[in-house]
Amino acid sequence: MTLEPDQNTEAPRLKLSVVRDTTIVATLIVLGLYAGSAFLIPLTMALLINVLIIALSDRVIALTRVPVWLANLAGVTVVLAGLFVIMYILGSQATQFARSISTYENQFDGAVHRITGLVGNDVTKFIRDNLVSIDMSYVARVLLSSATSLLNQFFLISLYVAFLMAERLAFRKKIQLAAGNPETGAEFTSILDAITFSLQRYVGVKTFISLVTAGISYTVFKVLGLEYAETWAVLTFALNFIPSIGSIIAVIFPAMIALVQFETIGPFLIIVFGCGTIQFLIGNFLDPAMLGRSLNMSTFLVILALTFWTTVWGLIGAFLSVPLTVCILIIFSHIPALRPVAILMSLDGRLGDDNTPARQR
Repeated sequence: MTLEPDQNTEAPRLKLSVVRDTTIVATLIVLGLYAGSAFLIPLTMALLINVLIIALSDRVIALTRVPVWLANLAGVTVVLAGLFVIMYILGSQATQFARSISTYENQFDGAVHRITGLVGNDVTKFIRDNLVSIDMSYVARVLLSSATSLLNQFFLISLYVAFLMAERLAFRKKIQLAAGNPETGAEFTSILDAITFSLQRYVGVKTFISLVTAGISYTVFKVLGLEYAETWAVLTFALNFIPSIGSIIAVIFPAMIALVQFETIGPFLIIVFGCGTIQFLIGNFLDPAMLGRSLNMSTFLVILALTFWTTVWGLIGAFLSVPLTVCILIIFSHIPALRPVAILMSLDGRLGDDNTPARQR
């Protein structure tokens, strides 16, 4: 007489094993991301820069009808030159700012008194208890170390970009050969195309919007005579890639410097309300209008991704949080077993290949 396994006990065991294996794999992935950050961060930066170059070269081809190689060369030159200028400004002026940060810290406590008559003692006490307690020298060192690290890795990133551009056309052929059959190759190509399209749109639009925001802010800083105006403009450009909190930080830092540098409250108010209004309008109207539905991610997921990637990769992870999460969402949407997870990650249940909401499918 043979005993048949009890199906009522086998099902929970199977689910438990799946949860266990998934937890182990997820833990190993997180540990791998953290341990391999020195290698993975430059490679990820190179991939995103490569996406931006391709988007720029495609636009040049569409507008001018020049040969592909010439458009690629123009894209590489413009993007890498722009990155070098950004890193050079951060590396030079940020060093000077880090050296003089102690002076600003000593003067900031006295500068808070200038806004007492404007906002009252209660708000002034809040500013004193919270802003004055911030270790500005530590923040400056973090920003400086991140900029210096990227500047030191600029050559490596440029090398990665050069080889990625050289193998751009051959890569698709290799995917078809590696897939083994046309159906699998077509699926891989579909995933790659979806990721490329979403990243091109995101990186291209965010770069344009950040340039506009930084340009307007730089004009305001120069008119006011704010010290290290170039550094604050570059940080405004870079911080706009950090969702939610980036634009706030981009206003706080130059506003605090204006509060210390100038004897009157006017420049401080101009930066807070002027640049703050610009950040608000661009972030809530221009940004969503230009990005459209290409980044259909849950707002909670954006914050969660920002926290996760910042914890794993530091400040650079904050910049890369949205593009990396977009890639994960697209990959999940093309895997049947993980498609429900992708739907939960989306904003309204729609995925990139959907024509109807997921609940109606």
